[in-house]
Amino acid sequence: MPTLTLSNPYIIIDFDSTFTKVEGLDELAAIALTGHPERERIVQEIVDLTNKGMNGEMSFADGLRQRIDLLKAKRSHIDELIIFLRTKVSDSFKRNQHFLTENTDHIFIVSSGFKEFIVPIATELGIRADHVYANEFRFDEDDNIIGIDENNVLSTDGGKIKLLESLKLEGEVFAIGDGYTDYQLKESGLASRFYAFTENVERPKVMAVADHIATSFDDFLYDNKLSRSQSYPKSRIKVLLLENVHPVALRAFEEQGFNVEFVKGALDEDELCERIKDVSIIGIRSKTNITKRVLENANRLMAIGAFCIGTNQIDLEEAASRGIAVFNAPYSNTRSVVELAVGEMILLIRNIVTKSNQMHAGVWDKSANGSFEVRGKKLGMVGYGSIGTQLSVVAEALGMEVYFYDGVEKLSLGNARKLNTLEELLAISDVISMHVDGRKENKNLIGKREFDLMKDGVIFMNLSRGHVVDIAALADAVKSGKVAGASVDVFPYEPKTNAESFESELRGLPNVILTPHIGGSTEEAQENIGHFVPAKLLEFMNNGSSYGSVNFPEVQLPKLKDSHRLLHIHANVPGVLAKLNQIFANNNINITGQYLKTNESIGYVIVDIAKGYTEEFIQEVKEVEGTIRFRMLY
Repeated sequence: MPTLTLSNPYIIIDFDSTFTKVEGLDELAAIALTGHPERERIVQEIVDLTNKGMNGEMSFADGLRQRIDLLKAKRSHIDELIIFLRTKVSDSFKRNQHFLTENTDHIFIVSSGFKEFIVPIATELGIRADHVYANEFRFDEDDNIIGIDENNVLSTDGGKIKLLESLKLEGEVFAIGDGYTDYQLKESGLASRFYAFTENVERPKVMAVADHIATSFDDFLYDNKLSRSQSYPKSRIKVLLLENVHPVALRAFEEQGFNVEFVKGALDEDELCERIKDVSIIGIRSKTNITKRVLENANRLMAIGAFCIGTNQIDLEEAASRGIAVFNAPYSNTRSVVELAVGEMILLIRNIVTKSNQMHAGVWDKSANGSFEVRGKKLGMVGYGSIGTQLSVVAEALGMEVYFYDGVEKLSLGNARKLNTLEELLAISDVISMHVDGRKENKNLIGKREFDLMKDGVIFMNLSRGHVVDIAALADAVKSGKVAGASVDVFPYEPKTNAESFESELRGLPNVILTPHIGGSTEEAQENIGHFVPAKLLEFMNNGSSYGSVNFPEVQLPKLKDSHRLLHIHANVPGVLAKLNQIFANNNINITGQYLKTNESIGYVIVDIAKGYTEEFIQEVKEVEGTIRFRMLY
């Protein structure tokens, strides 16, 4: 956005728990009482007095004096506190230091804290020393704090009101703070608006009387259309995470200030249509379906994260047509799936499941009948992607002969051999393992005809997608003995929550391992996915990079430096870039970088421009014919 400065309004900012993340006097007490046998009790008593004063539950002046009496601090402790407070400046104020410096004549710190530790911190971020109004300590000849300056109006009840009256500021005044004394500036009529600042602490009584809730200084600047370090306050970006994704994903968004809602289970279409309204980012796993109808209700959605490999549960084309980028985790859980496949293959070929069930029933059957080694057996893989290739390497290390069939030409690893037809693979393999994607064409890829083509006594495994195997045909093949053992991790219909019963024709069949879609469900895999997918989503939101998207033109962008970035998503029709460039030329816009990538349906133009431009220019860009979505980053 254009650089703006304040021409009239004044901004009054509280210090403790607003400009900094902590209460200075509380922290001074913690420092001064180090080693004191009753340190925890005294510090807690001071904290309680602070909270009562901030919530308007007691006389501020009385509380301040009680806290000073409990303090027992020296000037040297203040020096330590200043060093500590430098690390505790609120993130949003640090981000917007340029604004503070640029508008320093209209910004004041008015605090019931103390100048001795406020001035060094505030001035480092551009606040004028003579614009800091706060209490002052009194010291004895040994530099012990013995009281406060009683002549300072800020040491009295209603002190902030008296101070602001004395300043005689003409024009609008905005007050920002976390305490009730900050609200009283508005209540008294001295401030036009009061913003309850909640980046560090939320005080419900204060929030209830505020004109606005400012979750950060960015929020305040955004509300007033003022120059800021971020193009949008992240607290206003709603993130919906479903299906109990790993907690590291939740933390990744929360640490950047996004508004996150976390849901343990999946949602059906009707629920999702309602919950997705006003959501900008959604994270799902395999049970949640994002259909065209869901997307029609997603009025603010910009990105979808699939915390899994597959994306067939998402209408990718519809998402792309709406300018919504989709990201997945194609490699993060491959090792977990491979290890499960290898483990189950060995259990099945050794007939361990049957032996174990017999033992639980009290039957001792010490026999080698029907038990084999995997060494020397032929493993046939249907699909040779990231999981298939890794399984190929592990199986070969176990002494197996590896064959694969894939509709796409793939480079084989090690001694794995590609077969030209699925039928050839089915006929030759002792163990068949499915590793195909979830496209519609793969529905019932393996049915009665395919089972009939397999060897008698084959081991069959499906850890790919539920709909690629005809479950009834598999059940018949197990019952007839055509399939000696099977493992199935995915099903055409899967319960949406752990409370729902699982029904299948495969239940109760001998030497059949059934698992509840846990191929990638290891702590390591889920944590890897929890890191990988949010990283891609955050790159897209913060930087515009779409690299790794499964439905979007892929662009890997450099970090934005000293420019504003325009992100223009449009229908892939001729002439859009020419129209955009004509607008840049007509408005004398200096372009510092330009990137374009298209796919069959949409185009993605990214333009870095100098900061001097008008709102009219932005409106022209938005109105270019074919525009699907437009964003700005800075």
